[in-house]
Amino acid sequence: MIRAGLSSRRKGAATALAGLLLAAPAGIVWAGTDSPVSIPNSQYEPVAWSDIEGWAEDDHAAAFAAFLKSCRPVVRSTAAFEEARPLLEGRREVCRRALASGPMEASAVRGFFEQNFRPVRISKLGENEGFLTGYYEPIVEGSRFPSDVYTVPVYRRPADLVAAGHGKLAPGTFPNKGKVGRSDAQGKVVPYYDRGEIEDGVLAGKGLEICWLKDPTDLLFIQIQGSARVRLDDGKMLRIGYDGHNGWPYVPVGRILIERGLVPRNEMSMDRIREWINANPQGASELRRKNQSYVFFHELKPSSQDEAIGGQGVPLSPGRSIAIDRSIHLYGTAFFINATLPIESARAGTRYSRLMVSQDTGSAIVGPARADIYFGAGLEAGQVAGRIRHPGRFVMLIPREMDPVEAGAKMPLPLPKPAAQQIAQAEKTATAAKPQEARRAGRGSHIRFRSFRRDARSQTFSRPVWERSEFRPIRRVLRHRTWR
Repeated sequence: MIRAGLSSRRKGAATALAGLLLAAPAGIVWAGTDSPVSIPNSQYEPVAWSDIEGWAEDDHAAAFAAFLKSCRPVVRSTAAFEEARPLLEGRREVCRRALASGPMEASAVRGFFEQNFRPVRISKLGENEGFLTGYYEPIVEGSRFPSDVYTVPVYRRPADLVAAGHGKLAPGTFPNKGKVGRSDAQGKVVPYYDRGEIEDGVLAGKGLEICWLKDPTDLLFIQIQGSARVRLDDGKMLRIGYDGHNGWPYVPVGRILIERGLVPRNEMSMDRIREWINANPQGASELRRKNQSYVFFHELKPSSQDEAIGGQGVPLSPGRSIAIDRSIHLYGTAFFINATLPIESARAGTRYSRLMVSQDTGSAIVGPARADIYFGAGLEAGQVAGRIRHPGRFVMLIPREMDPVEAGAKMPLPLPKPAAQQIAQAEKTATAAKPQEARRAGRGSHIRFRSFRRDARSQTFSRPVWERSEFRPIRRVLRHRTWR
């Protein structure tokens, strides 16, 4: 459904937008085609650039640099499931223009976005704002070999871990959603081992260890973030990335601490979780096991890139890259997000208005206006990321090839609501027709009135029709679909 309602500054566009705002099923149409973009359980409304708070003041050049990283794989993309999405071709055309543009002044970069996109405010159906969290890339100490100091294994994905609907999966391609299990000796898929069983050693000795860490809390936080840098005891740096999960639902340990009254809700952060765990070593294991979800990793190739690699396969940009719901949005989609976030300190309210690019995903990121902001690597980035659990307003940038105003202009308006007397006459005719049909056929018949109905393919409306189908004697039924 698309949210109705326009500000006074946009009343001049009301006529062109009326169809778009009142009729959700058609979605946003690519100019020159009939292909709709329908985002489930969402409401969206075209806005003017001048109505977006903070747009003019943003560093568009920094956003453009992040956008260009996404454009290279977008232009090369040949994934079949993406080809079916009408947004892909429009976005690909914009990316071709961006890559061909060469160096630009800051003002020209802003002009590029405004000339190639239309801003559309988006949120979950019935809500005005979305929700933001933060993430980062931890840097921890580790070793390639176990010892009295390094006792916590980091496991790669086991061979018997299977995802429904998928065959053998290459490293880094394991889906973060869907049914996951284990192939047993009989070839049946059963639930995989949960966190408690794995921590108790069910996978030990199978050659799955990538490295060992000092602290199980470090591993827990790495699993939440999805990647990490491990500073090995020989001085080398190892990078690991998400490569699968055991299929059990993720349960936030912070929520458990809040529900038990152990940490006040307004104080909850990753730092507070670590403080509680360090102060309560006896309860730490029990707390971790409440989250039965367990994440596996693979070793990333050495790279000169300083930042983590996101799900799109490009280096992330701190403050400009976000993780989104991959089942709804495409990688490379740009969002302008407005929020007040505790950036400077836990109590500070910093206005955060930025154009960001979707380059990563996560199993906990669900919904049309839901984003996880990447803040970088290391302790300081982790402290900021751990404080972010705040509402925000989302504006999605739609390629101009996907013109929402044109969609509204082309959308057919509903026909007049059938008059009450027409319905009454139909009932009267149906009553008179039934005995005549029964006498003629020698048995009862079921006569159904089918009201105005919308054809899903043509988006036109058919006339009222009568239908008769011969059955055993059955009472007359008059069905009329409520007019919307």
